[in-house]
Amino acid sequence: MGKIFESPVGIILILIVVLLIGAPKLPGLAKSLGQSMRIFRKEIKHLNEDKDAEKGTESKKSETKPGDDSESSSDK
Repeated sequence: MGKIFESPVGIILILIVVLLIGAPKLPGLAKSLGQSMRIFRKEIKHLNEDKDAEKGTESKKSETKPGDDSESSSDK
């Protein structure tokens, strides 16, 4: 069984069989892979935006002084 992969004829035969059996499924696989990649990229982008927003709110909190009432006066 291991000698099939040693000859180029065996590899070509296996590729032909895979293409013939899997050919109808290839477009569906490509479509689902593309959708998965799109969703993954969108989630990574949102994750990075959330991290940036967190860093922005933390830096604003650290910039305000304990005695500074500028935020509390704007709430009124």
